[in-house]
Amino acid sequence: MLEIETVVKEWGNSVGIVIPKEKALREELKANDRVTILLTKESDSLKVKDIFGSVKWRTPIKRMMDEINKEFE
Repeated sequence: MLEIETVVKEWGNSVGIVIPKEKALREELKANDRVTILLTKESDSLKVKDIFGSVKWRTPIKRMMDEINKEFE
């Protein structure tokens, strides 16, 4: 799976995006390969950094992690 941030550009009567070559090579993409793309406009996407710290936990995170670790021992 590939996640990139790019800019939409005008091409004649259309718009398009460019996949950076190093990303395309990593995913082994070649000309005429069919791909499925999920697009989200940057301002519409919810990122963890936008909400990090806004949740108030009743139990300290360290205690929760210790309890989870005990369950896996």
